[in-house]
Amino acid sequence: MKLTILGGGGFRVPLVYGALLTDRAEGRVTEVVLHDLDDSRLYAVARVLAEQASTVEDAPTVTATTDLDEALRGADFIFSAIRVGGLEGRANDERVALAEGVLGQETVGAGGIAYGLRTVPVAEDIARRVARLAPDAWVINFTNPAGLVTEAMSRHLGDRVIGICDSPVGLGRRIAQVLGANPKEAWIDYVGLNHLGWVRGLRVAGRDELPRLLADPGLLGSFEEGKLFGVDWLQSLGAIPNEYLHYYYFNREAVRAYQQAEKTRGAFLAGQQAAFYEEMRRPDAAALTAWDRTRAEREATYMSENRESAGAGERDADDLSGGYEKVALALMRAIARDERTTLILNVRNQGTLSVLDNDAVIEVPCLVDANGAHPVAVAPLPDHASGLVCSVKAVEREVLAAAESGSRATAVKAFALHPLVDSVNVARRLVEGYTEVHPGLAYLK
Repeated sequence: MKLTILGGGGFRVPLVYGALLTDRAEGRVTEVVLHDLDDSRLYAVARVLAEQASTVEDAPTVTATTDLDEALRGADFIFSAIRVGGLEGRANDERVALAEGVLGQETVGAGGIAYGLRTVPVAEDIARRVARLAPDAWVINFTNPAGLVTEAMSRHLGDRVIGICDSPVGLGRRIAQVLGANPKEAWIDYVGLNHLGWVRGLRVAGRDELPRLLADPGLLGSFEEGKLFGVDWLQSLGAIPNEYLHYYYFNREAVRAYQQAEKTRGAFLAGQQAAFYEEMRRPDAAALTAWDRTRAEREATYMSENRESAGAGERDADDLSGGYEKVALALMRAIARDERTTLILNVRNQGTLSVLDNDAVIEVPCLVDANGAHPVAVAPLPDHASGLVCSVKAVEREVLAAAESGSRATAVKAFALHPLVDSVNVARRLVEGYTEVHPGLAYLK
């Protein structure tokens, strides 16, 4: 099978290729095509992949191209992990928002809206090309904001685009482990949008073990989310929220921590990765060693501002191993070989959550087979969660409308309606600030 990776010069591509190297079964991926607009980044990542494959017999071949149509033709699967505007754009998203006293995180709040406004037009162009050049391909979307971008692409590809995220997987794994259960044998009742969901139950052999966790302060405070949110708040919710909900539940503290940080997350990653890609220009550089070293530092500092504001301490070693590449591989296997499995994915609602329409992309457990991903029926969300989900989905719809129409007024509306933007005037200044620093938003008139 042929797998095309869009954003093929991205830093995390070796995680995907490393997962492919572990797959020796019939029907596996045998050809990988990397696509990126930056040929120097493609060269750097290709070097890392070559070292990964050096000790693996019959490893998937790797080619690289800056021609998008060439990369798409004949693909069986397309993995989309593009970053429109690069890490400099992410740093600008953070800077402009924080100057207005609101969150600039890349998927949540003002930063997520800015990222979505410049990414959706590009993602939709890709989707139209896929429909024309590789109509039988399955698109696996990891491009952020993942739920919003998946919904934009689904307007052209229907259910053949599926969004993935490693956050729910990591959360479910941590809960299962602290309860002494095998994560592979646990059913995780997880419902919401991407980066806006809650674990409401964890069933092992038909028994829901989550009440036992919520009733035990020692267990509840022993893992990442317990440290981040606090035992009392989790017991009040009666559920375990995705870590990204810290930006909502403790917004004032999160914004303050970001404002006081020496560097924002985007600025840190921009500098860190620039150093890595610069090192890769040296022919004698040990590519895989340099990549491993840089990745370890990247993972260890993930959401560090939130953990610092909550007094949560350092991340556990088990949380430094990534995970989205395993979800991507499991999804490809299930579809290509009809190996039926259950995964938490971003798919069209199709009646799963009654408060949203059928086309709204949500993040829920799905049964996956050769025909794609099928959302599992779930119980309704409580009112506080439904309200937040509906509010954020309404913002996503305004982003899609602004991207389609090019309306600056609609973009202002998207910012103003977000729960983490507290003023229409702030929304107007955000649009002004973002259009000044992002050439990709020049279409807003």
